[in-house]
Amino acid sequence: MNNTATGLSENIASALCYALGWVTGIVFLVLENKNQTVRFHAMQSVMTFGILNVASIVINVLPGLGTAMSFALGILTMVLWVWCMVQAWQGVRWKVPVIGDEAEKQVNRHGA
Repeated sequence: MNNTATGLSENIASALCYALGWVTGIVFLVLENKNQTVRFHAMQSVMTFGILNVASIVINVLPGLGTAMSFALGILTMVLWVWCMVQAWQGVRWKVPVIGDEAEKQVNRHGA
């Protein structure tokens, strides 16, 4: 595995990017300046779970959408969170549809 600026192995750092959703994504974007794979997972975490967090807030504020949509979004978020962490832990650069491509563009644009 490749080295990272944090001293963690690439797969551990990549999985930790998802540990607390967009929060740990931001932490690893700030700390990791060497490893593009970790930066990709960090950016994908920020974008994916940031969007899902905002969507959750909107759904809970709008009347009529109710608890069913909030519950469904919560299940989707939890499944996606576990899936992303497992894939990253296994060294797979799995992309969330649409968001993963944009995360990769952002990482490549800003480099290490």
